[in-house]
Amino acid sequence: MKITKTTLPTNSILNNTNFEYIDSYQGYYLDMENQVSSKDIGKAFFTSAPKWTARLFELRNRIVSIFGLKTSEKTNNREELLHNFNCEPGEKMGLFSVYHRTENEVILGEDDKHLNFRISLYKEDVGISSDRKKLTISTIVKFNNRFGKLYFLPVKPFHKLIVPRMLQGIIRQIEAR
Repeated sequence: MKITKTTLPTNSILNNTNFEYIDSYQGYYLDMENQVSSKDIGKAFFTSAPKWTARLFELRNRIVSIFGLKTSEKTNNREELLHNFNCEPGEKMGLFSVYHRTENEVILGEDDKHLNFRISLYKEDVGISSDRKKLTISTIVKFNNRFGKLYFLPVKPFHKLIVPRMLQGIIRQIEAR
């Protein structure tokens, strides 16, 4: 499955947002019955990261807690939380809050004292065939201070490595349904 770097989709809600960093990746999937919803894609986001990223997040949480930044809460019932997760605005899963959800897009993210970020999961039909879809994952970041820029320096290379793999994982999950 080929994942390519792209631009923010023209109709994304994030186009109306101020930001200082952006990246977008896209991939294609088949949805023969046209049944994959933005909610399905949003839920798949939370189980699509490579397994090794869990350790990176644990390390990140330990380090940033010293500086009073937000961390995700530890939970023993992640499966149950994910099962009950409806991907509705105001809901939270780990470090990510749901800000918007439309038929074609989910906006996740968080605001913290050092930076604010948003992630768009945007699906759209490709060409004449409505069973082939394009899924674009975009990340925007707004730095709130110098510490936010400093924080993002070591995060950025990992982000660029992890996000395309997450997109592959999301596509695998929704095609396996």
